[in-house]
Order: sequence, then C-alpha cells, then structure tokens
Amino acid sequence: MQKAKASATHLASSDNQAAAKDIKLLVLDVDGTIAGHSNSISIGVKQAIVAAQARGIQVAIATGRMYRSALRFHQDIGSTLPLMAYQGAWIQDPITQKIHRHWTVSREIAQQLIDYFEQPELRSLLSVHFYINDQLYVRELTRETQIYAERSSITPIPVGDLRQTLTNEPTKILALCNDTDVIDQLLGNLRRQYTPAELYLTTSVATFFEATNASVNKGTAVRYLAEELLGLQIANVMAIGDNFNDLEMLESVGLGVAMGNAPAGVQAIAQWVAPSVEEDGAAVAIEKFLL
Repeated sequence: MQKAKASATHLASSDNQAAAKDIKLLVLDVDGTIAGHSNSISIGVKQAIVAAQARGIQVAIATGRMYRSALRFHQDIGSTLPLMAYQGAWIQDPITQKIHRHWTVSREIAQQLIDYFEQPELRSLLSVHFYINDQLYVRELTRETQIYAERSSITPIPVGDLRQTLTNEPTKILALCNDTDVIDQLLGNLRRQYTPAELYLTTSVATFFEATNASVNKGTAVRYLAEELLGLQIANVMAIGDNFNDLEMLESVGLGVAMGNAPAGVQAIAQWVAPSVEEDGAAVAIEKFLL
C-alpha cells in the first residue's frame, strides 16, 4: 500500500504513538472513507478493521447515510455497536433495534426550507430529499435522485408536494445539485438565515447540501457513543473521515485522520492525512496507528 506523504502529517510521530496507545474505539465514515467508487469495502480495509477488532478495539460507523442504507456497511465490518446515521441524528443498535437517539428538524423550519427550495430560480436546479422515519420522500424522481437511490439501495417515494409529508418531522433534509456553485450558494445563504443554534448545515459531498437538527453532528454523536454508552473518554477515540460533515468528529476525538481525497479544509484540521479511499487509505491509517 502507498504511504501518506510526510508533509501531510500534522502530529509529531511520538505524539501520534502516544495517542494511538490510548485508542479503544475506531469510528469510520462510509462514503469516501471506507467505500469509494465501488460502493463497497475493499478486502484490504476489511482485513485492517478485523485486525483492529482482534486487538480489542471496538469499531463503529458514523455516516450521513440513512440508517437502512448504512446497515450493510455496519454488518460488513462486524460491528456490535450502535450505528450513527444521518450525521448522528439517528443512533440505533441493529442487534437490539433500540433507537438511542432520534433528533429531527422542526416542521416550521422544514416548511421554510421547502419554500426556499421552491423559489423559481432554484426549483428546477435542485433534487430535494426529505428523510422521515428512515424513508426517503421526494417531489419527483429526477436523474440525480435515481443515481443516489441506486447507490444507497433505497426506493424513493415521490409525493409531489413535500409539504404533504410534514405530519412528521424529518430527520434530515438534503438538496442535491450537480452544480457545486449552487450548493455553495445554498450553504452560504442559509447559514446567514439560520444560526448554528437553529440548524446544522453541512455538505457530505460537494453536490449534497444537508440540514439537520441544530444539536446534530458526528462529533456529538461519537462523544455520546463513547462517553454515555461505552464509558470511554473522547480521547480514547480514533476517527477517519473525508468531508466537511466529518469536521466536528475529527476535531473532537483523540486522533482524527482525514483521507487523501478530503478537501483541503478537512485535511487542515486532521492530525494525520491518509492516502485516498481508492488507495485503501483507511487501512493504511489503521495499520499505522492501531496495529
């Protein structure tokens, strides 16, 4: 496997080694981290995860994906821990089926976001997804939605007017557009309209604008799993991620690793940068710090 460049390493090697000795929980993002173009976990990454588990390190998934969509990755790595889906808005134990956390977006804000997305200059540009009770509701089946659904192994439910779904509060709202400038504009405009205390806004890939409850992010989810459910310290956690929805997680844990395919802003806050997902970068990181 290709090793990460020395210039990408942000911690001194001795500090890295000291931090690695204390790691008892490894948290992995899915897309762009352990799953690349193939939409599956490579043999090399799987072997590294199994080797870490054999050393007594527990492994969990933290993803922006729906719970149902993320479940096969959770099972593929043999995790026995609760699964953190929707950026951590939904935390469920697949073994007991217990939902430990489900934080939603208020109907009022969801309605406001629909109104915003329905503006004439935006309506034709966006594929809008509402996630309610682990189902995907859409206005219509666009090409972008169909590609998304195929990768996610999810059947979208077209409803025409998304306002019809608001008898229940959505777990997450996503606006998809292949024009990344449109997504950047959405993020900037809505961050001016809503404070972080009102709504958590992020991008999981450059073409996905995502909105969840203000208390939601992967950092709070991982802290909850580690401290409340497992009795660990956040310093005992190593996390690997590749995008802006991983920022809070990478910043909060004892050892935060960014992928080589991560945007520069994500790499900048990580303590170490691994090779890309297509180079089995997660396996390289696991071998370096945990094996």
